[in-house]
Amino acid sequence: MSELLDKILSDENIQLAKKRVYANKGAGGVDGVTVEELDEYLIQNWESIKRQIQARTYRPQPVKRVEIPKPNGGVRKLGIPTVIDRTIEQAITQILSPIFEPMFSEYSYGFRPGRRAEQAIVQILEYLNDGSEWIVDIDLEKFFDNVPQDKLMSYVGRVIHDGDTESLIRKYLKAGVMVKGQYEATKIGTPQGGNLSPLLSNIMLHELDQELEARGLRFTRYADDCVILVRSRAAATRVMYSVTDWIERKLGLKVNAEKTHTTRPTKLKYLGFGFWKSKEGWKAKPHKDSVSKFKRKLKQLCKRSWSIDLTSRMNRINSVTRGWINYFALGDMKNVMRSIDEHLRVQMIVIIWKQWKVPSKREWGLRKLGVKGWIAHEMSYIKGYMKVAHLPQIKKAISKEKLTKRGLVSPMDYYLKQHALKLN
Repeated sequence: MSELLDKILSDENIQLAKKRVYANKGAGGVDGVTVEELDEYLIQNWESIKRQIQARTYRPQPVKRVEIPKPNGGVRKLGIPTVIDRTIEQAITQILSPIFEPMFSEYSYGFRPGRRAEQAIVQILEYLNDGSEWIVDIDLEKFFDNVPQDKLMSYVGRVIHDGDTESLIRKYLKAGVMVKGQYEATKIGTPQGGNLSPLLSNIMLHELDQELEARGLRFTRYADDCVILVRSRAAATRVMYSVTDWIERKLGLKVNAEKTHTTRPTKLKYLGFGFWKSKEGWKAKPHKDSVSKFKRKLKQLCKRSWSIDLTSRMNRINSVTRGWINYFALGDMKNVMRSIDEHLRVQMIVIIWKQWKVPSKREWGLRKLGVKGWIAHEMSYIKGYMKVAHLPQIKKAISKEKLTKRGLVSPMDYYLKQHALKLN
């Protein structure tokens, strides 16, 4: 057995991989074994699996195909490996990642330790404010489904020089998928959703990074989302055609001709962000599509028909609010947050009013919140949720401060806090 495979299959590395799989949770694969059952499964089967891997006789099970609807139509195909295969893939990644990481470009930000989307946006702003205001937006057509496996493995092999490990990786590429109970071979591609796929995608697209750097181009890449920034329309057009030709000839990948285009910063959507120019220069903000998606999610969580207690509902809303703002906190969105903050408060008033149900309970609730007796009595009989929610007396009674004290995170306040942290 090779030294590299020995490291991958070591007890210490497998235990660490198991912890990562536990932490990520997720559904079980085609064998029905759940994350919760992984520990017992490893106790019973690991020694046998390890011997099979060492003898090159182990066969990963097919991944379970799941289709996730995209907001603009179509679906994103995800593959769910079995929990044991997720563990082995994670174990491979833990050993190979430190080998490949030093080679990767400083302008590559996706699926890499210590790197995140925010850094890619900061890099774009640096380019824009330095005068590179023409953008080539490269769209790789179904990248994860179309990766040429032989090319990918040649890139892996020329770095690790280890037949045992290469054989194991290739078996994961060839494992196949189960679609509605039917097996389909995977002669091309790397299943999106597997623990190994992010590293393999970066190994494949590192070739593109090197080519762009050799040409002296300014670019930013996050997984398969790549933009190149130049100073003129003519340069953008020239670069778009030459880079597209290179990707298809050298990497064997498909470039989506309809979606690959040249554009201006204000029309660019990248990693959920949009861009605008202030007196101080170019700045980032959440793209309008990202804002709409956030509003839709909050609206869904504020449905009056959802039977859930107020504390649990607030916790769910808070989780979504924090997650979205943490991602976009770099952007300028004070006006957007102010609007969302106000609308969310109206929705919470409606929810509380509905939960109080009858006039007597509403009067009791209003009195408890400081509304005078006769006013509370009169208002408790007002009909129409939205009418009630916009009454000044109700807004004063169920104020932002009281909702915050009750446990609701204010989108505006949380954004201002996180944005200040990003700037410092």
